[in-house]
Amino acid sequence: MTQILTVCTGNICRSPLAELVLAQRLGDLDVGVASAGIRARDDDRMPLEAAELAVAAGVPAEAAARHGARYLTEGMLQGVDLALAMDREHRRAIVQLAPGALRVTFTVREFARLAAATPDDALRAGAVGADAGARLRGALTVLAGQRGLVLPPEDPADDDVVDPYGRSRQTYERSAEQLLPALDAVERVVRLVAG
Repeated sequence: MTQILTVCTGNICRSPLAELVLAQRLGDLDVGVASAGIRARDDDRMPLEAAELAVAAGVPAEAAARHGARYLTEGMLQGVDLALAMDREHRRAIVQLAPGALRVTFTVREFARLAAATPDDALRAGAVGADAGARLRGALTVLAGQRGLVLPPEDPADDDVVDPYGRSRQTYERSAEQLLPALDAVERVVRLVAG
């Protein structure tokens, strides 16, 4: 089974939205999706705004209601095929916790930017292996190799998803507007190399 982990700060807004949307979209594949937070308090619930955005994105309301925050541990990164951070601080925290995860860790918007600049044929060529997880890791090696070749965004914050916690409904919506298109790219790549 391919394992994807999404990571943010409190694991109540951005990373659970990403987890729930990816799990819903990739439900027909052998893919497990989980989430955690670098400063999460176990079992905290999603704010109403985040849960409503999940439902609007096609997630069943009961799935959003069941989510409980989890604190990120090194053990959670063992066997992860793709780690998606919501911002650069989270990406840095993941790699500090598990340096071996460097090649499979991206901010979600960085992933989308690199995937858009990488031909499907190059991703398929890198996607070698007996199982879907190995093929995804191979494709991620190709994407990670693009980091030095694809120009970074003019504003580094463009690789981040804004944190909406404790802010206006408009900020929650802006956060989702940044996150959901990036998840489209994740879904496309996972399906491309799934087999």
